[in-house]
Parts: sequence; C-alpha cells; structure tokens
Amino acid sequence: MSSSPSLASMTGFARDRGAHDGVEFAWEIRSVNGRGLDLRLRLPAGFDALEPALREAAARMLRRGSVTATLSLSRTPEATRPVLDEAALDSALALIERIRLRLRTTAAVAPEAVLALPGVLRAPAAEEDEERTAALHAALLASFGRALEALVAARRAEGARLGVMLAAILDEIASLTERAAADAAAQPEMIRARLLDTLRSLLAEAPALPEERLAQEVAVLASRADVREEIERLRAHLAAARGLLAEGVAIGRRLDFLAQEFAREANTLCAKSASTTLTATGLALKAAIEQFREQVQNVE
Repeated sequence: MSSSPSLASMTGFARDRGAHDGVEFAWEIRSVNGRGLDLRLRLPAGFDALEPALREAAARMLRRGSVTATLSLSRTPEATRPVLDEAALDSALALIERIRLRLRTTAAVAPEAVLALPGVLRAPAAEEDEERTAALHAALLASFGRALEALVAARRAEGARLGVMLAAILDEIASLTERAAADAAAQPEMIRARLLDTLRSLLAEAPALPEERLAQEVAVLASRADVREEIERLRAHLAAARGLLAEGVAIGRRLDFLAQEFAREANTLCAKSASTTLTATGLALKAAIEQFREQVQNVE
C-alpha cells in the first residue's frame, strides 16, 4: 500500500540566504516532533518587531512540530569599507599647512599618515530610516517564507518515506492478526480439555455441586478464552489506520490514538491466550504495534 503524498513528518531542516542594502542574512529552520506547534525564534537584537509576522507565517504552513528558526546577519564588505570624511580631511590638511608655516618647513607629509589622523577615515554611517528598515524587514520576511516552503518540502519528503514504513508495519500487524485468529481457532479443543479437568476437580471436591454452578464455571472459562472481539477490533483499527494514511493530511494525533487502541487489544489478546502459540503471536503483534507507535510520533 502506498502512502499519500500529503503525509508530512515533523522532522526537517531548511536554509535560505539573501542580501539587501548592504546586509547579508541567512535563515536556518529546524523541526522535530512535538505535541503542537512550538516556534522558537532566535533573532538578533533590534529585530523583535518581526516576531508577530514570523509566527503568523509559520502557523499558516505548519500544524505541529517543535520548530527553531535562527536569523544570522552581517554587513557586506562594501557596507563595512571605510569612508573618507572630506571635511575632516580638509581640516587636517589645513592644520598641517599651518604647522609647516610655523616651522618654516616644506617637508612632505605621507598620505597614509594623513589618513591615520582621527576622523579622516570613519566607518560607514548606518543610515536607518523607516523606509529602509521596512524594506529590510520585507526582505527578511520573504526569505523566511522561502525557508518555510523548503522546510515543508523536506517534511513531506520525509513523510513519504515514513508513510511507506507505516504501511509496511500495518501489513505486518494485519498478518499477525490473521495468524492470531488462526491460532485462536485451535483454542476450543484446549479449552474443552481444561473445562473437563476443572469439572472433574469440582465434582471430586463437591459431588453435590448444583448444575447451575457448573454452568457458570463453564461460561466463565469460555468467555475468558474468547478472543474473537479482540480480533475484530484489530481488523477495524487496521482499516481505520489505512484510511488515515490514504487521507494523509494532519493525521498524526489520530494515528497515535489508534496505536493506543491497537496496544489495548493486543494486551487483552495475550491475557486471554490459552496456548503458547497464540501467546507468541500476541507478543510479536505487540512488538509490531510498538514499532508503529514509535514511528507515528513523527507524523504531523
């Protein structure tokens, strides 16, 4: 059975890079399984204003998962290149000329010495106005959106692999369920023998035991060993689980509930087993169900 292409895992990683107005930036988003959608944002100082829009964007594209989004910023080489302060240079040259006149010298001054004077070269001004800030924020949000799209694609790719695995485990559970039904079919003869032994024991201890009491004992032993209801419930759960896999979208919680129901029926089946063969099948069934439950934890 193939899984739906819409099935998504909660595990994934994505990255997006960009640059705007002298600022280089990179988003990294990591996602692992979680009970709901838990978004942790790691933003540089001064970018907290982005958080509401980032959370809104994530909520539109993700339903569940523990998600960590990290934004890294750096200025481009052009933006960090020193700037010549013309006014400071003019002042420095004028001062040098005055010193020459006072000292009555014509000695040349090395250009690098002039550039080394305080204020002649300065770091580029970080001109920040509302329009430029808004444009940078828009670029960061667009990049975050692309990173989210890449994360969704990664989670769906992982979901496709996960769906194939879950379908295979369901096939194994189905096979073991039918084996358990066949094993249980051999139980009546064993039960009959046990009932006869029990009746002989009861009659030996109390020859005058009423027939009603004997009938009650027989009914109790028979009901304790009847696993037909458990088999039918397992079959129904299998049909429901396969239906959910075909549906694909946001099925993790419902699959987790079904895994618990599978486990409950398998436990009861083992408890009612009257043969080592059925017990062995029941234990194998429990192991397959536990494997199914573990994998379901990753489904969105």
